[in-house]
Amino acid sequence: MALWKLILSILMTLSIPGSAQGSKFTKFREPYLRKASSFSSELPQVRYDYIIVGGGTAGCPLAATLSQNYSVLLLERGGSPYGNLNISRMQNFHISLADTSPSSPSQPFISTDGVINARARVLGGGSCINAGFYTRASTSYVKNAGWNDELVNQSYPWIEERIVHKPKLAPWQVAVKDGLLQAGISPFNGYTYDHLYGTKVGGTIFDERGFRTTAANLLSSGNPKNLNVLLYATVHKILFNQPKGRRPKAIGVIFKDENGQEHRAFLRRGRRSEVIVSSGTLGSPQLLMLSGIGPKKDLKRLNIPVLIHNMHVGKGLSDNPMNSIFIPTKKPVEQSLIQTVGITKIGTFIEASSGFGQSSDSIQCHHGIMSAEIGQLSTLPPKERTLAAAKEYARAKKDLPREAFQGGFILEKIDGPLSKGHLTLIDSDVNTTPNVTFNYFKHPYDLERCVYGIRTIERVVRTKHIADLTNDYAYSNEVLLNMSVKANVNLIPKHTNDTVSLEQFCRDTVITIWHYHGGCHTGKVVDRDYRVIGVNGLRVIDSSTYVNSPGTNPQATVMMMGRYMGVKMLRKRLGREAGV
Repeated sequence: MALWKLILSILMTLSIPGSAQGSKFTKFREPYLRKASSFSSELPQVRYDYIIVGGGTAGCPLAATLSQNYSVLLLERGGSPYGNLNISRMQNFHISLADTSPSSPSQPFISTDGVINARARVLGGGSCINAGFYTRASTSYVKNAGWNDELVNQSYPWIEERIVHKPKLAPWQVAVKDGLLQAGISPFNGYTYDHLYGTKVGGTIFDERGFRTTAANLLSSGNPKNLNVLLYATVHKILFNQPKGRRPKAIGVIFKDENGQEHRAFLRRGRRSEVIVSSGTLGSPQLLMLSGIGPKKDLKRLNIPVLIHNMHVGKGLSDNPMNSIFIPTKKPVEQSLIQTVGITKIGTFIEASSGFGQSSDSIQCHHGIMSAEIGQLSTLPPKERTLAAAKEYARAKKDLPREAFQGGFILEKIDGPLSKGHLTLIDSDVNTTPNVTFNYFKHPYDLERCVYGIRTIERVVRTKHIADLTNDYAYSNEVLLNMSVKANVNLIPKHTNDTVSLEQFCRDTVITIWHYHGGCHTGKVVDRDYRVIGVNGLRVIDSSTYVNSPGTNPQATVMMMGRYMGVKMLRKRLGREAGV
């Protein structure tokens, strides 16, 4: 696995000139933003009502909301998204994902399944590095989560009014939308945030100029007098008070700043102050385990003192598996990320992206998760997968056919995969990404739905709307599948029957769209109010609590959840303090 990480780094480094463009900044424009090194642990009188670990998609709206009435310290391990053009400009989407520098907002990792993935390392979290699509969860999802309908329907608009835009559909998106309808994914539900069967156009966090707005923008709705945000603040452990005969209570955290200096931040005394972990699907269960909450056997293996034995921490991870078909076009198509989606009743979603090869220089660049960049190495036998092979591939990339870089992708992904995985600590260093296994397609129904999705894409490709954009002759399904296998980005060895067996095609070309979730499931690690079971003063509020990913794309609901829980907590605490 270490060898493959080095190979990945070499490929990306050789393929991306200036990948850190725009990543430097000297001054924060927001008054509540500070570097972690500015924090002083020598001021014991400075305590907080809430300490939030993780300034991501859930943590930012949560912090903004709680700060309306109470003091909040938000600790983010990454930097600011402002001034980084690789984050803010849609055309640089793929460059940001491929940046492997230490200050990159995107931190790559490879699951044990062989799928290359990424986790956010920046204020705003995944909303800074994703494809920007915004769509709500279904009404049934909200009901199963036990959320209050009225508050949910107040929380979504709070997000939408601040950072969501109506997209101007690119030609590729129009063609796929019309192709979906002709292929039977109907009705057309127009432009809507709602999760409805059929085909629709969703919202986007990119504005009409192609500039990204993120969850970090939501912090401007907070109370600057109560809101304190520290960047490059990596939390290593949650601190607990352990009174004899009573439950442990979270009282603060230990974190290190950008210089490696250790600090301690503490809650205000009183049972209503809380530490809230919003570090994401990987970071939240990892921090719980590093703080002594998790499977006893795993903690003792790393000499971590056991505070609470909970065998479910780090378990039940899922990632919505995605497969894609590459469609060559007559000429370069306008760049587009996700704007339209087909929602089927079997639980398969069809989306599209295009335009990653718009200039003569583009073939020299790594094109992120949708490119011929890395997957072709996987066709080599394991013993031949060497650093020399990686360098040779990067050198010879200019000889690849231009068809591999001119066209669009149609994607299918599985909703609510039944295949489950897990996360385990490698060591006791919070900077080490845990070992992650998703077990893609382990459950046969997931594989069945993938095949259905690929066949649906094949029907879409045969429609007039797609044919108008493709080359002068129609590509056979076998040719398209073969091109897609070669353009695939994972480290799974390929098979000779990939273009004959759709089941094998699904297994061999599975990739991710970063919708992984679980590890701190509601009812097993946290209760319905997201309080960690077995301790006081500690919650987990993020995607790690999900059994299934909400909607076709989760960011809308993760942000909504931050706002929703912030309002709910405020109402309850203010009511108690008023004696109601």
